[in-house]
This record gives sequence, structure tokens and C-alpha cells, in this order.
Amino acid sequence: MTFRDLVAISAGNLSRMKLRTFLTVSGVVIAIGTFVAMVSFGAGNQKYISEQYEELGLFSTLQVHRLSKTAAGDSTQARPLDQQALNELSKIPGVRLAYPFDAMTVTAALADSQLSAKAQALPLSAMQTRLFSQFRAGHSFSSDSAKEVVVTPQLLHLFGLTHPDSLIGDTMVISIRVATIDSGLAGLIPRDSGWIRQQVRAIQFDSLLQSAYRQRQAKRLTNEAISRFVNGFFEHRAIVKETLTVVGVLEERGAGRTRMEPIVLPVAIAAKFRSSGLSDDPSALFTAFSQGTVFSLDSAASSRSYPQITLDIDPNVPLKAISDSVRAMGFEPFSFAQMFEEMQKFFFYFNLALSVVGLIALVTASLGIVNTMVMSILERRREIGVLKSLGADDRHIRILFLVESGVIGAVGSVVGILVGWGVTRIASVIIKQFMMKSGVGPIELFALPLWLILTAVAVGIVVSVAAGYYPASRAAKVDPVEALRNE
Repeated sequence: MTFRDLVAISAGNLSRMKLRTFLTVSGVVIAIGTFVAMVSFGAGNQKYISEQYEELGLFSTLQVHRLSKTAAGDSTQARPLDQQALNELSKIPGVRLAYPFDAMTVTAALADSQLSAKAQALPLSAMQTRLFSQFRAGHSFSSDSAKEVVVTPQLLHLFGLTHPDSLIGDTMVISIRVATIDSGLAGLIPRDSGWIRQQVRAIQFDSLLQSAYRQRQAKRLTNEAISRFVNGFFEHRAIVKETLTVVGVLEERGAGRTRMEPIVLPVAIAAKFRSSGLSDDPSALFTAFSQGTVFSLDSAASSRSYPQITLDIDPNVPLKAISDSVRAMGFEPFSFAQMFEEMQKFFFYFNLALSVVGLIALVTASLGIVNTMVMSILERRREIGVLKSLGADDRHIRILFLVESGVIGAVGSVVGILVGWGVTRIASVIIKQFMMKSGVGPIELFALPLWLILTAVAVGIVVSVAAGYYPASRAAKVDPVEALRNE
């Protein structure tokens, strides 16, 4: 008998036991449907994250950080991520672009609304990478010195706006309070003319000949002068403003480590704010004091340390080679591609755990297959005897019953895939509606890749055939003489 004949005979035998076959196939359908629905959830999440990484260009993005204290060691001083480090990193073979995360606190005024927000500077070349080229409305600024600004959906939320297009073309005033040497000198010179007379009256001229008295007076006047200077330096700060045009609203991003502040400024505009004086950002003040650059703004700009530097790399250059070069310079690289590999391992075990649940249901369904096939043997002893008397051997009988089990598994698997995918479509619609009501963009969390379809069919057939092995072996042992005699 050919395989086609075996399938035809098996289908005919199963059609004669309609109710029993229907119930057995239904068990396989439920099991495969459960398997497909659960694994498609993991596959959908994996596909979504992979598409996000590809869309944002994270596979060709490498972030550089200072060495942690543990990695650097107690006796090793970690290198700062300053301008010198930026220049060195940009010269690594395979690095197409290197730019720092340079943020500051500004005041943004839009129409009658005003709020304090974080702003960061980005060069035009960085805005042209896939990481920052996704816009919800508008486009990037035209040059590094253009009086234009790009914002994120976070700023729209802060201003209470819902439509990104409504903000394009509006004027936004960006201002920052800075402390300058002039403000410190203004505080140093007393405005009260009576202050000088008070200081003169407080001097004991008879004691001026004593060095200890002179030292105490000099120390007192110096401390008071320093106090006046510091108070003037921070309390009489100047306000630097720039009127900019909103030209773009960036798309919302899902990658957590790709930091993006609500306001994105061209580097020339940010440099103007930086060169005007020290902002009231505590980290900037601390850095200036610790480096001794309070009175040298140019030096402060050149020696400013960044929290991270981002590298846009050539995808044709091995990532490991660039990471090794970064480590050799004394920095710590972070690769999104390596993180994605770790996530792939997580999804493998996640899908495996979901598959186990479906397989448990399939094993339960296999018991129904065993029962169906055993009952079929009892009812078809005469048929088995006739086949053996006509020349069929034990192998043919065994194959016939195994094919019947395989037909049950194949039909149940195909229908189960359709049922499982239909369930995921209903669940997807419900989840998307819930996301939209919660203010979150709809995300497709289910997927039905080809490998899942093939796996479901293969698993369904293999388990069904395995379940039919015992009944097939039992059928092959039927004595044709006894079977025909009893009939």
C-alpha cells in the first residue's frame, strides 16, 4: 500500500466513528490552540522589541560610560568623559559619529505658559541618525546654529498639549539663569555708603601696631568680602534668553537607556548658554568648584565631564573590536546588541515555559487518542484479520494505525492553529483598546511566525503518532485466524 492509500483508508475508518473522532480531534485542537496562543504571545513580544531595536538603530549604537569604582579599582582613577575623551573615541576605526549627553536645566516659555525642564544639546549629524530621526510631527533643525528647537512628547504633556502638529512653527523662549563674575563683583562692592564708615569706626587704631590684631582684622574683612562675593555670585544671576522656533516633535521611544530630555537644542545655542556663565544646576556648580574653573568659563567648557557618550558605529565593523578599543581607553562600553542577545536568551526560556503548558494539554489529549485507537482495534478485529489473510504483515497493520493517529494529529493541529490564532486576534483587539484608553499607543503583542506554525504541526503529529504506537503494536499482534473465527 502506498502512503496515499494508507491516508485514504485511515480517513475512511475515522469517518465511520464520527462522534469519537470528533471528540478526539477536539482534544488535539484545544491543546494545539493553547500551545499556539501562549507561544505567539512570547513571539509577538520578541518581534516587537526586535523591530524597535532595528527602527531606532540600536544594533549600531554603543554607549560609553566612566568605569565604575569596582571596575576601576580603589587604586585606579577612572578617566573622565570630557572633550579629550570624545575626540579619542571619535577616532576609533568603525565609529561614524561620537556625541555626548550634554544636558542643562532651562526655563521654557510657550505663549502664556512657562515651566522648568531639562534640555540637551545634539549636533545635526546626531539628529540624522536613526536613533533621533523618527518624528511625530515636523523635522529636525536645519543647522547646528539655527534658532530652532525640537521637543519630545514629554514636553507636550508638560504643557498640556495633545496634538503635535499644533506646536510646529510656534515660538518658544528658552532662558537660563547664570552666575557671572560681574554679579559677584556687584555683590562685593557695598551699596550702602555707611558701611565704610562703620568699618572705619570698628578699627582700634591703637591696636594696629599689634600683628595679631592686624591678622584678625584682615581675616574678618576677607571673610566678609568672600561672603559678599559668593552671595552676589549666586543671588544676582543674569538671565540669558533665546527665542527659538519649534520645528519638530520627536517620536516616543521605548528604549530605556537611550536618554532623551524634553527639549533638544542645536549645539551652538547650547554653547551660548554654557559660555554665558554658570547655571544653577548643582552638578555644574560642584564640577566648576572642584576643578577650579569658576572664574574661567572657557576652561570650564573644555574640561566639562559628560555622564555618557554615544557612538554611532558602522554595522559592518565587528562590535567586539570597538568595545575592546573603548575598554583599552579606560572606559566602560554598553552595547544594545549584546543586551538584545541576553533578551533573546530570556525569550527562549520564556517561550519554553509557555510551550510546556501547551504540551501538558497535548499530552492529556494524547490519552484520548490512545482510547480511540484501542476501541478501534476491538471493533475492527475482523478487518485486521481480512487484511492479514490477504497478505498484509504486522508492519503494514502497525503503519495503518500509526497513520490514523497521524491524521488525527494533523487535522487537530491545523484546526488548532486557526483556533489559537483566532483567540489571539480577539485578545489583541481587547488589549489595544485598553492601551488606547490608558493613553498608550497600541502595540501588537502576538505574532504567528512560520516557525511556530511548523512547530505546532510537527508537535501535534509527533505526539499523536507516539500516542498511537501502543494501539498500533497491539493491532499488529492480532491473530487473523482467531479474529476471523470469532467474527
